[in-house]
Amino acid sequence: MTIRLYKAYTPGTRNRSVLGFEEIIKSNPQKKLTYRQHNKQGRNNRGIITSRYRGGGHKRLYRQIDFRRNKKNISGKIITIEYDPNRNANIGLIQYEDGEKRYILYPRGLKIGDTIISNIEAPILVGNALPSTNIPLGTAIHNIEITPGKGGQLVRTAGAVAKLIAKENNLATLRLPSGEIRLISQKCLATVGQIGNVDANNRTIGKAGSKRWLGKRPRVRGVVMNPIDHPHGGGEGRAPIGRKKPLTPWGRTALGERTRKMNKYSNSFILRRRKNS
Repeated sequence: MTIRLYKAYTPGTRNRSVLGFEEIIKSNPQKKLTYRQHNKQGRNNRGIITSRYRGGGHKRLYRQIDFRRNKKNISGKIITIEYDPNRNANIGLIQYEDGEKRYILYPRGLKIGDTIISNIEAPILVGNALPSTNIPLGTAIHNIEITPGKGGQLVRTAGAVAKLIAKENNLATLRLPSGEIRLISQKCLATVGQIGNVDANNRTIGKAGSKRWLGKRPRVRGVVMNPIDHPHGGGEGRAPIGRKKPLTPWGRTALGERTRKMNKYSNSFILRRRKNS
């Protein structure tokens, strides 16, 4: 998918770029596969802001995505490629031989009319889902399960791809997009190929209104707040933060402190951590 640039005919379009939608086949979403989600907008049950900088945004319908790929041994044909407002990856509508329709994350390279299948012995083709025990080393995969049967939880964003680099003792070793190397069970399903819409992160928002459409409210720097509101606040004029290290509004160290729990259950499965964890 390409990036479309604007001419600078207003201040908001001077540095703005958006995604071209050449891949997408225009169609209304399947009514049976959508439902309305209540947007809490960062408030609790009393209407008090508990998560800052959220609110507003365009109304969305949630599309039910088949992350489990548990319709086994039945091939399906891709009939549309659609935009999904709830994620930066595109989605594909699959019609199976028995007539059922499901949405999946659209893999890069699939075209309208191509067939996919989820099977233990499925061929190594883009869009097919199979256990990692039957996937050759070096294969690019996405939508990877952590717990067998629970559905894909890893590598689901636009343009993301992981690689299978080793297998030993019923465990498979993956290199994730973050650089992390971790182990999963060889029984876990994964989908062959890279997720489409690879240019999603190359666009430029360009104006504040585009952020508001996404449901994001303005952020305020701590150094311009009062001392009661932030550890960096206060002072006369443009004052420095006045601390040895930058802090969060609640006094914790910011910018570099590791926040992962020391005794997390999956620590033993991570062979090399990502750089900023």
